Amino acid sequence: MKHLLRLVPYLKKHKRTLYIGLLTVLLSNLFAVFVPLIIGSTIDQLKKEPSSWKLLEYAALVVSATFLSGFFTFMTRQTIIVTSRRIEYDLRNDFYAHIQRLSFSYFLNMPTGDLMAHGTNDIAAVRNVLGPGIMYTSDTIVGFVMVISIMFSIDVRLTLYSLIPLPFVSAGVYYLGKLVNRHFESVQAQYSEMTARAQESVAGIRVVRSYVREDHENEQFRFMSLGYLKKNLTLAQIQSLLWPLMGILTGAATVIVIWRGGLDVIVNSLSLGTMVSFLIYLGMLTWPLIAFGWVVNIFQRGAASMGRLNKIFDTQPEIKDHEDIDRSVNEIHGVISFRGVSFRFPSKEDYALRNINLEIEKGMTLAIVGKTGTGKSTIVNLIPRLFDTTSGEVLIDGFPTREIPLDVLRRNIGYVQQETFLFSDTIANNIAYGVEIATPEEIQWAARVSQIYKDIESFPKGFDTVVGERGITLSGGQKQRVGIARAIIRKPKILILDEALSAVDTYTEEEILKGLKDVMKDRTSIIISHRISTVKDADMIVVLDDGVIAESGKHDELVMQNGIYADLYNRQLLEEELQRM
Repeated sequence: MKHLLRLVPYLKKHKRTLYIGLLTVLLSNLFAVFVPLIIGSTIDQLKKEPSSWKLLEYAALVVSATFLSGFFTFMTRQTIIVTSRRIEYDLRNDFYAHIQRLSFSYFLNMPTGDLMAHGTNDIAAVRNVLGPGIMYTSDTIVGFVMVISIMFSIDVRLTLYSLIPLPFVSAGVYYLGKLVNRHFESVQAQYSEMTARAQESVAGIRVVRSYVREDHENEQFRFMSLGYLKKNLTLAQIQSLLWPLMGILTGAATVIVIWRGGLDVIVNSLSLGTMVSFLIYLGMLTWPLIAFGWVVNIFQRGAASMGRLNKIFDTQPEIKDHEDIDRSVNEIHGVISFRGVSFRFPSKEDYALRNINLEIEKGMTLAIVGKTGTGKSTIVNLIPRLFDTTSGEVLIDGFPTREIPLDVLRRNIGYVQQETFLFSDTIANNIAYGVEIATPEEIQWAARVSQIYKDIESFPKGFDTVVGERGITLSGGQKQRVGIARAIIRKPKILILDEALSAVDTYTEEEILKGLKDVMKDRTSIIISHRISTVKDADMIVVLDDGVIAESGKHDELVMQNGIYADLYNRQLLEEELQRM
């Protein structure tokens, strides 16, 4: 239950409403416990002096007490249950905001479907603790105390007889509660795996169909779904023992009271009306005992779910603003320095980059080329601090990036990554995603520069065309050009194009590069590409090989060196000649 302690601040935020809810619980039970006393008095009174007026008077009292009890029960739900929904709203927002702050590396090993399961099923289970859990716990305790107190005031000995099964109830609830907690964790874990599998299958539907793997995916999901079913059935079987156990034990208490109380009525040591009242109170005691088992079940489920959520909440972002950041830095100009930078991913032993030293002046265009897996993307990921260096440091305008506020750093960088991600929204909104406000003219300007304008104009709804999930309705080249438009509309001080032109033809590439010349004129630009035609006009070209800078210089200089760059250039020339034949 210690996992639930994280909910205390949420409860404090709504403590006034919760206090009112607890007051209504008290009043609801207070009026409810009057009913058996009235009924018992009615039976004894009618036995002594039968009267229709007296009967109506007692009936009116019963109706009034029941009405008031029901009204305050309604108010209980309007306060406690409504508050639980508000806390659920706060918790879900905090969960989503925390995920947004986590470092890029966290998502490398965390399936999307798993996070979706946490944000739906687990938070719903926690809400049940805050709503029904609190409501029925308070109702059970208050009702139990009131009823037991009145029963003791009626007949101590008879009350003690009725409580004989109680220790067995407690033992059964404790044992079954532990089983419920363990199996519910297993159920939630299976649900996460199943959700992750379904999300991946739907997201990769093109691959699934291209390789004719629909039956395979159906079978895999059926197998996981069957496992989820079996675990749920096991959990249901354990839970199904709880209610019959409560019923048997409370039934045993009723039998004991009827036997012992009946003997007292026979010898006139207990009135019939009091005996009836006592039985009604025993019946009222049955619900708190049963509710106790149900509440334990809710708390066990909630604790298991909150434990899973806490693992995410307790994960702190590796990339964040530290205490030593320089708040005076509110803009950057674009001078970039790599000084002895080495980097390796946490899950790997080999270094992706080793001893990188680079000086990139403001307004310079730097091109990075190299074979696949040589660290080209890794080196540019260090600039906006998607990762931090293992050793050495990256500086911008003379300030280490760790000392620059993250929002300032990233707001001044336009980054087009290898895989362009588009949201299921209009093209206009996808282009304007990185800015607070963008006019139609600015959106169109960015589209023209990236050479996507004509394509958009040919769509039925133009810029208001809604692309599918991940931009599935667009071609690879169109998605890349929308990504370029999204980057340049920000007018960033540093522009990074990571294989951003790989999916477009050479003619479109030339047109885009022409349009980007004016954009890149006063901006520091870094272009990663495997095409020599894309990088040949750069101010400086760096060749990466196995995580180190193997060559650097301008296009003509590197060709003359007859090294890696020259080999790559000659190969592409040969490919072009073969294509012309």
